Amino acid sequence: MEQTEERKFIVSVSPHIDSGRTTRGIMLDVIIALIPALIAGVVIFGARALLVVAVCVASCMIGETLFDLITRRKNTLSDLSAVVTGLILGLNLPASVGIYPAVVGSLFAIVVVKCLFGGLGKNFANPAATARVFMLIAFTETMSSAANIKVAADAVASPTPLAVMGGAEGALPSLTHMLLGLRGGALGETCAIALLIGGVYLLVRKVITWHTPVVYISAVFLLSWLIYGSAETALYQILSGGLFIGAIFMATDYVTTPTTNLGKVVFALGCALLTAVIRRLGAYPEGVSFSILLMNLFTNFIDKATRKKPLGEVKA
Repeated sequence: MEQTEERKFIVSVSPHIDSGRTTRGIMLDVIIALIPALIAGVVIFGARALLVVAVCVASCMIGETLFDLITRRKNTLSDLSAVVTGLILGLNLPASVGIYPAVVGSLFAIVVVKCLFGGLGKNFANPAATARVFMLIAFTETMSSAANIKVAADAVASPTPLAVMGGAEGALPSLTHMLLGLRGGALGETCAIALLIGGVYLLVRKVITWHTPVVYISAVFLLSWLIYGSAETALYQILSGGLFIGAIFMATDYVTTPTTNLGKVVFALGCALLTAVIRRLGAYPEGVSFSILLMNLFTNFIDKATRKKPLGEVKA
């Protein structure tokens, strides 16, 4: 009697296409994309910028390792997510920040925001953005201190452009200096050109899509033009603060931001509106980290509202 071939059909949830990308590979691309900003930060603010970033990266790696040991979880350092968190946080800090605040902020990002919620893929908010907000509140003085620009022969103490536009003493740098990063600010957020190079790399590598960074930056420009009535002021607004590093590297986080293209646009518009309002009316001159953190809380709602419904779907 002829035997019939037994066939098994395996049913699983989507996605059903393996892109071949790994978490480690994606994180490595992000690290490579951040290298131009790191180099620019060291050139502009001096060797201490490298020390700050190294302390943040080391603190995140040590914090995650100790947490895994204490909770008897599998060590996850190999996925490089802790390195990325420390690198992004370090680039969001002024070069003059103390070592103690840098360590505390890094441990807060990796242990409280990431590990305590289950690790990579389960955190509700971007660890670096949340840690920066925490540090702005806990270490206000050191986080808002003037930066020393070392690229010139003499060090120049310079308040941030946002602080100057908010009424602080000082003169605004030229737009050329804004592009090059020759201004006060966090060590990795000042050089727009370096950040754009990193953003283009991520787009080419298809790590991110254009939707969030382009919509976020463009919307802040248009809102600032509307609020201040000046296109030049609007240019200063998008080149100031952490808008570029936030839009390119934090608002595009896979875990804490929407997955649909329409959702990414909605998320970016919400970040832009909050950033413009906080900068105009808030107590802090910067609003990027606050806006990303607040919008992270609405990511699930945005995803559910913007996802495509399967053909023939019937609500239970």
